[in-house]
Amino acid sequence: MFKNHPTGLRTLFFTEMWERFGFYIMIAVFVLYMDEHMLWDDSQKGTIYGLFLGAVYFIPIAGGWIADRLLGYAKTIKIGALVMAIGYMTLAFSSNERVPVFFLALALIAVGNGLFKANISVLVGNLYEKENELKDNAYNIFYMGINIGAAIAPLAATAFSLIFHDYRYTFGVASLGMIVSIFIFHLGRNTYRSADNTRASRLENIAPTADIDKREERQRLVSLGILFAIAIFFWMAFYQNGFALTLFAQRSTITLDYLRPETYQFFNPFFILVLTPVLVYLFSVMRRRGKEPSSPAKIAYGMFICALAWVIMAIASIKGGNQDMTIMSPAWLISTYFVITISELLVSPMGLSFVSKVAPKRMRGLMMGFWFGATAIGSYLSGFFGKYYSILEHHQYFIYLTAALILSGFLVVIFLKKLKRFSK
Repeated sequence: MFKNHPTGLRTLFFTEMWERFGFYIMIAVFVLYMDEHMLWDDSQKGTIYGLFLGAVYFIPIAGGWIADRLLGYAKTIKIGALVMAIGYMTLAFSSNERVPVFFLALALIAVGNGLFKANISVLVGNLYEKENELKDNAYNIFYMGINIGAAIAPLAATAFSLIFHDYRYTFGVASLGMIVSIFIFHLGRNTYRSADNTRASRLENIAPTADIDKREERQRLVSLGILFAIAIFFWMAFYQNGFALTLFAQRSTITLDYLRPETYQFFNPFFILVLTPVLVYLFSVMRRRGKEPSSPAKIAYGMFICALAWVIMAIASIKGGNQDMTIMSPAWLISTYFVITISELLVSPMGLSFVSKVAPKRMRGLMMGFWFGATAIGSYLSGFFGKYYSILEHHQYFIYLTAALILSGFLVVIFLKKLKRFSK
C-alpha cells in the first residue's frame, strides 16, 4: 500500500489512525452519554452536538494560521495532541453534577483538534511537492488510517459499555489513544521533517516574494472559497451519522446484544477500509488511460451519491421508522452507511487533495483550516437541524437532507470549470 510513497506517509498514517481512534470512540457514545447520563432532551443534545462539532472543525482555521506563521506544522500538531489527551481524560470526570467539567473537556478537545487536524493534512500534501499526481492516492491512503482508527473505536466503545455500563471509561480510553498517537509522531519525526515548515521557510513565505503572482493567488482563493461554501451542505448531511442515525438506531431499530446504537458507527469506517483499495485501483487504471476524473468532479459525484443514502432512510422511515418503535431491520442503517461511505471517499480525501494542490504555498495551513471551517459550519448545522428530528416526521427530515445534497451536487457541476483550473 505504501509502495512508491515517501516513508513519512506511514508515520502520518499511524499518527492519524490513533488520533481518530480517540476522537471516534468519544463520538460513538457522545450523544448517548448526554441522553443517559446528563439527562438532556433532544433539543439540548442537538445544540451541544452541533456547537461541539462546529468548534472541532472551525478552530483548525486558527490552528493553520498558527502553524503557517508561528510554530510550524510539527510543533503545532504535538501541542494539539497533548491538549486533546487532557480533554478526553477531563471528560471522564464529568457528570450531571459536574456540568462545568463537561464543557471544559469539550473546549480542550476542540482546541486540541484545531491545532492538530488541518496541519497533519498539510504535512501529507507537502510530502508530494515533486509528485503531484500521487496526491489523490496519498490522501486516499491517509484516509484509510483515519478510518482504521474510526472502525476500531465503536467496537471498543461497545465492549466497554457492555463491561462497565458507564461511558466515562470510554473517554479514558480515548485519552490513551492520543498518547499512542503522540508517541508515534515523535518517534517518526525524521520521516516528515522535509515536509515541515521551518522558521526560515515561514519567514520567507511571509515576505512579498510569492510562488505565484497576486492575480493567480486571488483566483485560487476564489476557487477554494466556492468549494468550501458548497461542502457545507455535504457535512451537514454527513454528520447525521452521529445524531439522527444514532437516534434511529436507538429508537427505531431492533436491538441486538452485539449491535448496540453506538456499534453502527463501525460500519462507515469498515466500509472505507474495504472500498478504499478498490477506488484507488480504479482511479489508477483510469489515470493510466487518461480518463481519471478531476478532484472537483469526484466531489460532485460524491454529493449525488450521498443524496441516495438519505433516500434509503426516508423509505425506512415510511416503512415503520416514523413510529419510534424498535422494529426496523439493522439492514436499513447498514445499507445507508455503505452508500454514505462511497460518497465520503469521493468528497473528503478529494477535498483535502484539492486544497493541497490549489492553496498558495504560504497559506496552506490556513486554507486547510478553512476546509475544516466549512466542515465546522456543516457540523453545527447538523446539530441545529437535528433539533427537528423529533418534530418532523422522520421521512420528511431525511427528504430535506436529500434535497440539500442534490443542490450541492448541481452547484459543483455549475462551477466545475472554475474549480478544475488549478487542481491538476
